[in-house]
Amino acid sequence: MDDVRETGEPVDETELAIEGALRPASLAEFIGQQKVRGQMQLLLDAARIQQRSADHILLSGPPGLGKTTLAMIVAHEVGRPLRMSSGPAIQHAGDLAALLSSLMPGEVLFIDEVHRMARSAEEMLYLAMEDFRIDIMVGKGAGATSIPLDLAPFTLVGATTRSGMLPNPLRDRFGFTAHLEYYEPEELERVIERSAAMLGIAVPPGPRAEIARRSRGTPRIANRLLRRVRDYSIVHGNGRAADAAIVDAALELYDVDAIGLDRLDRAVLDALVRRFRGGPVGLGTLAVTVGEEADTIESVVEPYLVRIGFMGRTPRGRIAMPVAYAHLGVPTVDSVLGIDDL
Repeated sequence: MDDVRETGEPVDETELAIEGALRPASLAEFIGQQKVRGQMQLLLDAARIQQRSADHILLSGPPGLGKTTLAMIVAHEVGRPLRMSSGPAIQHAGDLAALLSSLMPGEVLFIDEVHRMARSAEEMLYLAMEDFRIDIMVGKGAGATSIPLDLAPFTLVGATTRSGMLPNPLRDRFGFTAHLEYYEPEELERVIERSAAMLGIAVPPGPRAEIARRSRGTPRIANRLLRRVRDYSIVHGNGRAADAAIVDAALELYDVDAIGLDRLDRAVLDALVRRFRGGPVGLGTLAVTVGEEADTIESVVEPYLVRIGFMGRTPRGRIAMPVAYAHLGVPTVDSVLGIDDL
């Protein structure tokens, strides 16, 4: 069955296999996030010297910046297996108990979207992280009995896109918390250069910079656009190189404009500017207008538009900023009002 991205876009197994092949295997290979890499290297080296499990690690930040990759690197660096799960899959304390009790000594457990775990599972995780022990309830009512179960020492790597939704008791039990930042264009160019070499396609510096400029500061998007450029080169070129013309044509075909906005981004901006006269407008109304789920608008579209200054959030709703009008070719708010509206 196909997987699904944060955007709701289905991803087949071949696409996921390619993404996996492009992931760096060590902190030395990981591009960007220099401060986080240095902090994690120190934490892992200290654990290795002391021959103990590394402290629990919380990775927060927007999707596509490398949280899953860093969890894989942690397991690789300490030489232990990686067990992967996700918050939505752990909806009962029993689910978590089964997972924790099956861990081997020193194993690394990665829980993606850890803030979406059930509350009962979160409370069980507190004790497991701190004392490597869980209490299992047997029976019901007055005859219920709590049976303690010791766990093998393990390292939990939690990933979240919404760290504010984590309860304080859970957040406090992580020995190290890192927030991943968006990438600079120069860092994305290095990501693209490395990935292009692995994919067997030559991308000169100019076209690399163009892909990086449209990648929204996100390595996952940069690699995805690079693969589409490679596909275009295979069909319309020699499949071994991508010049500026091929890059421009490929990204235009996939509706990625000069600053990285796609069809949905522009639809949201167009509705906000032309239909709602710049706002303010509620998120639900905006989502219905463009025919998309409100969660998708809030988690996928809105963060980037706010970050680049195209959209603002107010207590009354979303508003369009002046640069959004310029990008859509609408010079002023008045220009979107008809004579009958005056």
